[in-house]
Amino acid sequence: MSTFSFRQRIRKSIQNETLQTALDNNTERRLRGKALAFESIPDWRERRQRAHRIRADVIDHLDEYLDQFVANAQANGIIVHRARDAKEAIEIVLKISKSITNHQLPNTLIAKSKSMVSEEIELNHALEKHGINVVETDLGEYIIQLRKEKPSHIITPAAHLKKEQVAQLFHEKLGIPYTEDIPTLTATARNVLREVFLTADIGISGVNFGVAETGGICLVTNEGNGRMVTTIPKTHIALMGMERLAPNLDDLSLLLSLLPRSATGQKLTVYTQLIHKPMPGQTRHLIILDNGRSRVRNSPLKESLYCIRCGACLNACPVFRELSGHAYIGRDLAIAPYPGPIGSVISPGLFGENYFQLAQASSLCGACKEVCLVDIDLPKLLTRVRAGQADEERGKKKDGAGLTGSTRFFLKIYARLATQPKLFALSQKFASLGTHLLSPRSQWMRLPAFTGWGYSKDLPRFAGKTFRSRWKGNRELGIGRTLPQTVSQNGNTPEPIHDVSIPDSRLTRFTTELTALSGNVYQTSNPTQSIIEYLLSKSVTKIYLQPNVLNESLLRQAGIDFTHNPDPTLTIGVTKAWVGLADTGSVLEADDELLGSLLPEIHLTVLESENILPSLPDAIEMAKGKNAVFITGPSRTADIEMTLTIGVHGPKEIHVFVDDSKRG
Repeated sequence: MSTFSFRQRIRKSIQNETLQTALDNNTERRLRGKALAFESIPDWRERRQRAHRIRADVIDHLDEYLDQFVANAQANGIIVHRARDAKEAIEIVLKISKSITNHQLPNTLIAKSKSMVSEEIELNHALEKHGINVVETDLGEYIIQLRKEKPSHIITPAAHLKKEQVAQLFHEKLGIPYTEDIPTLTATARNVLREVFLTADIGISGVNFGVAETGGICLVTNEGNGRMVTTIPKTHIALMGMERLAPNLDDLSLLLSLLPRSATGQKLTVYTQLIHKPMPGQTRHLIILDNGRSRVRNSPLKESLYCIRCGACLNACPVFRELSGHAYIGRDLAIAPYPGPIGSVISPGLFGENYFQLAQASSLCGACKEVCLVDIDLPKLLTRVRAGQADEERGKKKDGAGLTGSTRFFLKIYARLATQPKLFALSQKFASLGTHLLSPRSQWMRLPAFTGWGYSKDLPRFAGKTFRSRWKGNRELGIGRTLPQTVSQNGNTPEPIHDVSIPDSRLTRFTTELTALSGNVYQTSNPTQSIIEYLLSKSVTKIYLQPNVLNESLLRQAGIDFTHNPDPTLTIGVTKAWVGLADTGSVLEADDELLGSLLPEIHLTVLESENILPSLPDAIEMAKGKNAVFITGPSRTADIEMTLTIGVHGPKEIHVFVDDSKRG
């Protein structure tokens, strides 16, 4: 099929006013948030180059890192599967599903968090054909599942929708009164999906990074659904592209200092999970997918495997910002699983000729490279797809396969002219004459619509005097000399000045950061008494309590009942944090307290003041070998019109009681 349908889809997107408004809202807020988040790390350029080197090293030595990762994951008790393609991956999931016999419901129920790999292999469709009920639990993914659509953005799946469309959808599908109030819509999804989490036979998640050194997997999420599907169901399946590795925890902490800032404008996502082993009574599976990645690794598109799916190139691309992901279609009209600049490289690389045309949906302006947090040269890769190099490894290289026939024809003519200086100079004069005849009264000329360019653009006439002739005249007049660079008084080129405020203490910084995220911090020398006063002010008489955190006899005297078993019906859970992070307002919790910090609507945690550390690299080794989570504020989402809503699947509130009884 020709690119005619592709162009039709593009025009349809541009003419859709509702879509354009939704895309503008998403892009503007993403870019503002990203810029603000990067202000707190003035050395982000150096970090970016280090991240590039880490990813390059992983891809260059992928076999060795995979062997190390698999061996360590298996030693941790994780069952590892290798899948060559989508068919094998689906068969593995089906086999695991069929092995479960003690269903809570008549049919197998799968609670699924966001995973681009599952979109890539069309997992949901395959499972549903076998009578398995799959429910997406990310708010954006849940919305588009109800609409029977595919994600339009790899970070914000429902970025193409406005709140009125979501309101109508929930009214029709969930039976609630029509409302455009976004917190109400979010609360409705929370209530519906809470039952799914608690009754699911299997939880399926993606993987942001695998850590070769420890055999652990890292997930970064905001809503809490990622934690739910990996901790509550008795069976967890993680889907991972084989390239998504970090060599060690130090490298992971560097990547995590960039990924959330670039993806969502956060210093850290609300939940940064490190999973190393099954939960008690749980079976944990990991499916590592190839599906063409080995082929891409041995092709001119190898650098595309450095991508860690932050979505920044989509937000920066002037083409994507007008189209959304649904306009990126193959010759068979199928929507590409990966859209935008990176998708226009990865989709042809993984799936072949069907998606070669996507590389034309780019102006090659370089904005994608400029924002890429691992410095992938996307314009170069896009030109390689256009040149037909995506299938080189399969021996199917076809010059210009990513271009239309007319474009290839004109480029061949241009190449013939451009390689012969005299002929090129003569052609410039003829082009100038021709365009002046075509448009004698205007500086602009209109081309026929069939050229593609002529559909929506007026082009300037060719200049009457060429650049070379102007340059020659300027040189004769002494124009064009290089001006000296502005220097400072000491003779050095001035460096940019970054205004970075330094807090007077870690506790002050921690309090400032968490408060900005809608969290609460209380300084106390008696955590038990302070928490009793808080509970009584809320008229709460029963809580979940992690053992050995508070004085239990004082709680009983105050009339506060408690249980050490996580209970989803309780409003408040009390845990103890291992450490806090001053620069992000995060607390680290691990192993026993994971459910207690997740299931209740309100999370109270006790943090000793001397355990507040400067930043993630100072604490990440503590998560080695454990199931741990760095919690940064209450759960949140911005999946509906990029409007921030606090309280999704995880707690709506977090209160940190900083115990300073051991100070001085």
